Amino acid sequence: MQIPKLDKITLNIGVGIAIQNPSALEDAVEELTLIAGQRAVITRAKKSISAFKIRGPSKLGRTPGMAIGCKVTLRQHKMYEFLNRLINVVLPQIRDFRGISPDAFDGRGNYSLGLTEQLIFPEIDYDKVNDIRGMNVTVVTTAPTDEEGHELLSLLGMPFRK
Repeated sequence: MQIPKLDKITLNIGVGIAIQNPSALEDAVEELTLIAGQRAVITRAKKSISAFKIRGPSKLGRTPGMAIGCKVTLRQHKMYEFLNRLINVVLPQIRDFRGISPDAFDGRGNYSLGLTEQLIFPEIDYDKVNDIRGMNVTVVTTAPTDEEGHELLSLLGMPFRK
């Protein structure tokens, strides 16, 4: 039971332009649903930030915060299927790819990876894309330390930079 294993993979897209253009958020949800193979949920602001013109939930809780992004949490079979596609199909398509940074662990064995565009996924049709959006991929493991998490992911085939 002490052997580290994958717990979940979380995909997240922040859509800052959704304040002015609500259809951009709908497009992001559709694209993330295609990529993950599972319906994406809309994330809402938890705090108001006047500099970004974002309103959080009301004090009485009657109105929720503004919709500012979407996310998907993958577990079990879909998680392993997505990780396989990420390692073998998506990451090799990145221009000038020499491996991913081994420094993006959080101190508890979890790894975060930022992708600059969604077009590198084969599920996305280039002609139907309105905006190029980046996304965050977080791989959550049961490993207690970064070294154990690094070893687990490298044994699963994650192409870390030397």
